[in-house]
Amino acid sequence: MSENTQNDRVSGNVLSRAVIAEMLGKNFDKLPDIDQKLFLYGPMYLAGNGGLAGLISNSLFRRGLNVTQAAITSSLPLVVMPFLTTYALYSAAVSGPLLSGDLNCPTCALIRGALVGVVGGGLYPILLALPVNFALASMYKTAPMPVKGNMLRFWVDLSRPVFRKMRAVMLLQAVFGTYLGSRHFETYTKLAGITFDPKREELKD
Repeated sequence: MSENTQNDRVSGNVLSRAVIAEMLGKNFDKLPDIDQKLFLYGPMYLAGNGGLAGLISNSLFRRGLNVTQAAITSSLPLVVMPFLTTYALYSAAVSGPLLSGDLNCPTCALIRGALVGVVGGGLYPILLALPVNFALASMYKTAPMPVKGNMLRFWVDLSRPVFRKMRAVMLLQAVFGTYLGSRHFETYTKLAGITFDPKREELKD
């Protein structure tokens, strides 16, 4: 009996979230045009910065390892992968939960946006560029390779100047991610007002 009750409660929670998401989605077109565009296309700009960070980190590692071969082949995945990853992370952590009514904390939205900017659009491109360029340097023998026991030390020494130069990029991503999370929460607040308290919105207009 208790198990059936718990199942009913779980299914009820899922249904209520689905209904809330549907209601918010139906009223999305009622938002101001600028809010709609920022909500839809803002994550693409954050993801685009992540792709640019991948291109920069790739260039820095190529210089550090004296790699001149396979420029386009190595650059393409280091632009595409950070772009897709950052966009997917932001959608899963911020915009998706907002549109489903699962994220009601403004501070949480800001923190999530900043973390996505730093991790997806800053840290991930650097960590992705390191093994790619290390493999190229090893293949074309453009730099002396370390002994197996010194591999980790070699990677740390190689990455340290790159991280130092990329600090400004990661800071920019954190600031932009925070701003985007803040604006998206404001948009969600307007959308919730239109959806659940339309009379109040009419009075404001």
